[in-house]
Amino acid sequence: MRVILHVDLDAFFPSVEVREHPELKGRPVIVGADPKGGKGRGVVSSASYEARKFGIRSAMPISRAWKLCPDGVYLRPHFDLYIPASKNIMRILRNHADRFEQGGIDEAYLDTSNQVKDFDEAAKFAGSLMEEVLEKEKLTCSIGVGPNKMVAKIASDYRKPYGLTVVREEEVRGFLFPLDVRRIPGVGPKTERALKEMGIKTISDLASAKPETLTGQFGVWGTRLHQLANGIDDREVIEEYETKSIGRDTTFERDLDDEEQILRVLDELAEEVHADVIENEFRFKTITVRIRYQHFDTHTRSKSLLFYTNDLDILKNNSRRLIHPFLRGRRKVRLVGVRVSGLALPERSGGFTGSI
Repeated sequence: MRVILHVDLDAFFPSVEVREHPELKGRPVIVGADPKGGKGRGVVSSASYEARKFGIRSAMPISRAWKLCPDGVYLRPHFDLYIPASKNIMRILRNHADRFEQGGIDEAYLDTSNQVKDFDEAAKFAGSLMEEVLEKEKLTCSIGVGPNKMVAKIASDYRKPYGLTVVREEEVRGFLFPLDVRRIPGVGPKTERALKEMGIKTISDLASAKPETLTGQFGVWGTRLHQLANGIDDREVIEEYETKSIGRDTTFERDLDDEEQILRVLDELAEEVHADVIENEFRFKTITVRIRYQHFDTHTRSKSLLFYTNDLDILKNNSRRLIHPFLRGRRKVRLVGVRVSGLALPERSGGFTGSI
């Protein structure tokens, strides 16, 4: 018997903001770009449950969010608050798992198969975890308990916020089949649209579809979709979680062609990325810049170093060199971004150096 938990922190960014500023409790809090009175550019990073009642969702244009809720509290992200909170919670979860896999800043899988004798005991185990996170970090999480990772992940989103959903092995099909196909992890808008064109709307429809029909439409992914719809997911909880990259970008309030102003913003983004690198004790080897012009054509350019580093000047100087060719011709710029990848911790990076 496998017992897998998926822990999902509830509206994590806004919840941390409310924890730090209790006067915001009960108000619609939106974390993301500056709305600039409804004329802002950029998107919503996360919204509190009070804000979601107005129809505000992650990745929504911030100008749209403002129209839906002009009286909301709009905040820029504070990763200096979110990262330590995430680390503390992940430490709590890791201490209670046979195997632990962090899926992002606000979610994780726990294999607890050796910790509990059945799903009733697993429910009590998960409930005590929720209470411990709330007591120690003053933040809530929702937990899904299931026989595999996919079922657990879908279950964790079933009764948010501060919800616990347990799906026993014999209950998997009854739980999954009424749900929309979009609830399957990995099914995005394009796949959902293609499935609905085939007459497949629910997970039950997908489970009963002919595998060869799905393979013909989606290739290997079609086979995987059919397995997932039938509740089959043999993936293990993987002990090591590796952040693949750290990045920031910003959309300008108005399109710019002032090179110095663009470079100043690029430097600020590099400083934010560097703060995350230092906070997580990473070294990086690859630097990438991103630029989007006023007509939405987007370009990226990367440079891989010969060594691992965490030096801010190296990050800033190389970011400027990489973006410089894109600033010729005085085309107006809508967005710029900086990202580092090829990340490693000191013991794996063989030390680091400081100049290039």
